[in-house]
Amino acid sequence: MALTLQQLSDIEEIKVLKHRYFRGIDTGDQALLADIFVENVSCVYNGGTYKVSLKGRAPMLEFLANSFHSGAAAMHIGIMPEVHVTGDNTATGIWYLQDVFIDLEKDDHTFGTAIYTDTYRREGGVWKIESTYYDRVIEVLTKFSQTGGRLSVQRLATTGRKPDERTDISHLIHWDT
Repeated sequence: MALTLQQLSDIEEIKVLKHRYFRGIDTGDQALLADIFVENVSCVYNGGTYKVSLKGRAPMLEFLANSFHSGAAAMHIGIMPEVHVTGDNTATGIWYLQDVFIDLEKDDHTFGTAIYTDTYRREGGVWKIESTYYDRVIEVLTKFSQTGGRLSVQRLATTGRKPDERTDISHLIHWDT
């Protein structure tokens, strides 16, 4: 089926939206992230040892700010997008994620891949994330101190929430024991 110019434009705008999501997480840019989600966004992240489930922009922003904090380093790469416009103001997307997360305070190092499934809604002429869901494909957990590496740059150290600014998000995460 041939796509219209509007559909092609919408798909490109959604790709930029998802790239901004990853960049906002990795750089701790809360102002950028605040504009990415609809008010009643829903989120489920299924990891190998955890499940995050939440609803609403405020809980989403709190979760991200407290997860990607000044004691962490993160890298998210979203590739191979499959974006489908489903209506004038609705779309879906599937993304393959490659990520690295290092929590220096807990000495945790996670490397993984996941498949994101998103829905998008255009509000006021701007595409936003309505729901985001991922299931891990690979999750490798090690202690950062055992990798023999050290961080020479850590953007979140300056842009992420400091320990005294963090809030409890444990009610949003279920940990497998």
